[in-house]
Amino acid sequence: MQEKYAFHLIEPKWQKRWEEDGLYNVDRRGNRPKLYCLEMFPYPSGDLHMGHVRNYSLGDSVARYYRMRGYDVLHPIGWDAFGLPAENAAIKRGIHPADWTEQNIANMRQQMHRLGFSYDWRREVATCRPDYYKWTEWMFLLLYKRGLAYKAAAKVNWCPSCATVLANEQVVNGACWRCHTPVEQRQLEQWFFRITAYAEQLLEDLRMLTDWPERVKVMQANWIGKSEGAEVTFTVEGTGQEITVFTTRPDTLFGVTYLVLAPENPLVEELAAGKPEAVAVRRLAAEAARVAARQRTEQEKIGVPTGAWAINPVNGERVPIWVANYVVMEYGTGAVMGVPAHDQRDFEFARKFGLPVRVVIQPQDGPVPEEGEDLEAAYEGPGTLVNSGSFDGLPWEEGKKRITAWLQEHGAGKPQVQYRLRDWLISRQRYWGAPIPLIYCDHCGTVPVSENDLPVLLPRNVDFRPGGPSPLARCPEFVNTTCPRCGRPARRETDTMDTFMCSSWYYLRYASPHDDQAPFQPADVDYWLPVDQYIGGIEHAVMHLLYSRFLTKVLYDAGLVKFREPFQRLFTQGMVTLGGSAMSKSKGNIVDPNDIVAKYGADTARVFTLFAAPPERDLEWSEQGVEGAYRFLNRVWRLAYELEPLVRQPRGGRAQGGNDPSAWPKEDRELRRLLHATVKKVGQDIGERFMHNTAISSIMELVNALYDYRQNVPPERQNAVLLREALQKLLLILAPFAPYITEEIWHQLGWEGSIHLQPWPQWDEAALAAEEVTVVVQVNGKVRDRLVLPADTPEEVLRQKALQLPKIQPFLAGRTVDKVVSVPGRLVNIVVH
Repeated sequence: MQEKYAFHLIEPKWQKRWEEDGLYNVDRRGNRPKLYCLEMFPYPSGDLHMGHVRNYSLGDSVARYYRMRGYDVLHPIGWDAFGLPAENAAIKRGIHPADWTEQNIANMRQQMHRLGFSYDWRREVATCRPDYYKWTEWMFLLLYKRGLAYKAAAKVNWCPSCATVLANEQVVNGACWRCHTPVEQRQLEQWFFRITAYAEQLLEDLRMLTDWPERVKVMQANWIGKSEGAEVTFTVEGTGQEITVFTTRPDTLFGVTYLVLAPENPLVEELAAGKPEAVAVRRLAAEAARVAARQRTEQEKIGVPTGAWAINPVNGERVPIWVANYVVMEYGTGAVMGVPAHDQRDFEFARKFGLPVRVVIQPQDGPVPEEGEDLEAAYEGPGTLVNSGSFDGLPWEEGKKRITAWLQEHGAGKPQVQYRLRDWLISRQRYWGAPIPLIYCDHCGTVPVSENDLPVLLPRNVDFRPGGPSPLARCPEFVNTTCPRCGRPARRETDTMDTFMCSSWYYLRYASPHDDQAPFQPADVDYWLPVDQYIGGIEHAVMHLLYSRFLTKVLYDAGLVKFREPFQRLFTQGMVTLGGSAMSKSKGNIVDPNDIVAKYGADTARVFTLFAAPPERDLEWSEQGVEGAYRFLNRVWRLAYELEPLVRQPRGGRAQGGNDPSAWPKEDRELRRLLHATVKKVGQDIGERFMHNTAISSIMELVNALYDYRQNVPPERQNAVLLREALQKLLLILAPFAPYITEEIWHQLGWEGSIHLQPWPQWDEAALAAEEVTVVVQVNGKVRDRLVLPADTPEEVLRQKALQLPKIQPFLAGRTVDKVVSVPGRLVNIVVH
């Protein structure tokens, strides 16, 4: 071996060798267990960032570990390559999005090779290539044929900067999730996927996801937003028109003192027409139309009366009908009933506009004021019905059931389940996306493109600058076509699909990446899917992850897959931060992985990102931490260099006490115990606990122990058998984290085959038992001394030795010992007074 750790020579050598040997390629064999390990594929923006390095290093260490455990590991990678960033970058640079994207893919692929990620590159996919988006279009047609894709006129979220529509999930705090521009509302004809048809399944099947972070499941459950209650029909006084409201609190129906309509409710103009209130109503409606619906709910509550009245079905009372900005059409019916005594939002609205407040629920543990005008806040808890006619005295849950039954019996309502989830708007008015495979014929209507004619190709010569109609609409050679049914002239759909459609099924394509007859082969998917371990950011909880679950359920119902959930185990890693904030080009706090690899090597970059913080937490970048990881790898190299002559001795070597470890000297037995304990812990930390940082910490402790052994045990007494075993096992357990250095040392020491194809080392359970233990000695719960004793010391002896310790005597002088509590192998607590 060379004395110096020359990573700049080692890493390119093994990168080339692994690629030539196809070391990480895998095919269906069926005679071994399988593992499908997948990290969320990147958008090819030009360069990897440190967040990518962390994400992919996590997945790569898992994949490498399970290969060594004897699994067939599918570990693929690809590119989420359609989307606005490429289109905008191409406009800025004056090149085509396809060229820009392919250049970025080539650069990022080279970076991934340098970092040593163990991908099966034969399975690489890019969503922007026709051999992929052909099948994205096929997925659209599947949804269309199953009645799950439809076109409708609707108010949509419009980003004026991106010049396209956004799905509800892509509006964050009233702004575009990508460019942060405030979102506007526009009325457009758009294509939707009927994800609401699967709302209940998406919610119920969260219970199947036992290996998902609870936080992600809660986020999805809240986004789906199931509410159980009743639909109640009020009638407009004088016209008999019906206004339906949804409520989760039918027990409070006798407390309704007003109704509120959403500004965009079609009834608003009709109710206000010809009344003095009409001008104010129209002004409020116009102002509300300029603000995204969900943003309105967070604004100051503004309302005006329409001048119309409604009749409460349970008591025949007249209640005024108002219009207010906090009610939206996209959730519920676009109308809500105001119960100010028992809903804080309604209470604040009623107080602001002088509307009546009526108490209809009294708590069990003490009354609220009977007169609503005396309330200081709404009472929203459980209780007993009052001021509710024949329902007085009922517990609130029973009141809900009885009042709902009364409504249904009298044709004034019914039980109802409501969801916050809205259908997935997939139309985009930009160029760089998968075309929607539909044709409009004046004679035949909307006609799907034949599957035999897929893919509908994106034309290259298109003016894709934003402005006016969508770019494809400005391309006659794309628009003008013939109808597949009648052969007459027809027009193509010119919107493209939301890029989340491309990523909602990519994990399936990896199973059969080169199939040109189907998106995937059933035998391949049956073998590899579902994904066993999925790794990515929590920011995808209610977009990518929800959409992927939806599409998988559609495929399941179509009989195309045998599983209802695509990802069995999910891990969401933390971000890489600098100065306390996420790395960002706009903030100027980017650390370029290329610089780190050039200065320290890929193994150092990997070890640092895995060691510096628990993987689920944010990692604060530290140059000192990087240097520490580099020093650690140098220590491993020097250790191997020093032990090389010993390792190369004829097999067997010298071991004082022979080959029976129980007869070895104490220092040998202790080193062997730590070695086997480390092997066990590292395997558990990777495969069970997903605690890569503690796994690496344990390896560092082992390296320290080996150095201590070499320094403290005279050379003539050092155990060659033990040191050979320790070095070999050290390299094997370090290999998933630092693949280059371990591969080089393995070969330099003369061991055969790639280290990454060796079996994971075994540990001897008998070796794990400590011969001696350190016992903490406390007096009244405070640590005063420690004892080092044989591990099998009886409790009585343990207590006696603790009481006899010189450092303990001053704390016992003049006091009475009440009791001595002992935990064998851990502590003794002497209780005195």
